[in-house]
Amino acid sequence: MLPVYLGFVTLVLALLALDLGVLNRKAHVIGVKEALGWSALWIGVGLAFGAFVYFGYEHHWFGLGLNPDLMVENPEVVAGSAVYNDGASALTKYLTGYLVEKSLAIDNIFVIAIIFASFGVPAIYQHRVLFWGIVGALLMRGVMIAVGAQLLAEVSWIIYVFGGFLIITGVKMLVVKGGATDLGRHPLVRFARRLMPISERFHGQHFFLRAGSAAAEEAATPGAAREVDSVLARARRGALIATPLFLALLMIELTDLVFAVDSIPAIFAITGDSFLVFASNVMAMLGLRSLYFALAGLMDRFKYLKVSLAAVLMLVGTKMMIHGWLKSWMGPHFNLYLLGAILGILAAGVVVSLLATRKRPPVARLERSAS
Repeated sequence: MLPVYLGFVTLVLALLALDLGVLNRKAHVIGVKEALGWSALWIGVGLAFGAFVYFGYEHHWFGLGLNPDLMVENPEVVAGSAVYNDGASALTKYLTGYLVEKSLAIDNIFVIAIIFASFGVPAIYQHRVLFWGIVGALLMRGVMIAVGAQLLAEVSWIIYVFGGFLIITGVKMLVVKGGATDLGRHPLVRFARRLMPISERFHGQHFFLRAGSAAAEEAATPGAAREVDSVLARARRGALIATPLFLALLMIELTDLVFAVDSIPAIFAITGDSFLVFASNVMAMLGLRSLYFALAGLMDRFKYLKVSLAAVLMLVGTKMMIHGWLKSWMGPHFNLYLLGAILGILAAGVVVSLLATRKRPPVARLERSAS
């Protein structure tokens, strides 16, 4: 199994390097049209990877499909080894997990928009913050998935804990209303300010800079007047100074950690196969940046999408707790029915939201409002 993980991580790193190092090397404001194109590309990559999943598990490349999966559909025995996922079942679980993670990322996007607005992050620098935020998120999720897989393998009753947690989270999403938060008073931000000085304004794309360096003399934003940054002026020459861009990155990392606590159990409700969990999670995360720029300017149009996300969490939580009974009642392809149900719930949330807001004036494009 190690070669397939190494190969997959290498593929992801190559895609990330191509994204930031080549295609988006220069900082620029990403418009809705460009973001939609990138979103379509990343979704295409995620769906195309499903072909590898199907053939890899069908022919057991690198041992795929030969590891136990508590969410078993149609177990069989091949060469004396227990096969828990053939090509069709693995593909169904991968696509279901991908869809669940992608839909949960939408809720994450709303919180990211609040963070950017609270810190006043210029639109031209938001792509860089999101890129490094996602790199950190992938590392954190890799650790959490490894721990979760080990728990499921050694403590079988943990599936009921995960399932119950998802149901409770779904109920909380329905009854708890989010409000504006003063991020400047957040404990993480206050802790960061105690550890190191924070500059008063943005300095290009820099997360850190050295007092007295050329970068420290740059203006806050393109075209802005060169004003004195009192924090830099007081700092001794060569001292490391963080910028507000770094604080925004810290908050995004914390936000994803919180959302991962929900999303990791959600994917384990679909499959206990660690590679399917990791692959569907990573592929869904890769397109989060472009999805943010495509949807951030249209957030108020999706009024009832949060209700759909809550229903999805409660559905997969229930499925995790009674998957054995569901298999006996609905047959070996009940995960395929789950995929259809999730698609239907999300589609209903989008349609109802658009109908409810169809009479509102169109929302300004992101590149206008975020300037």
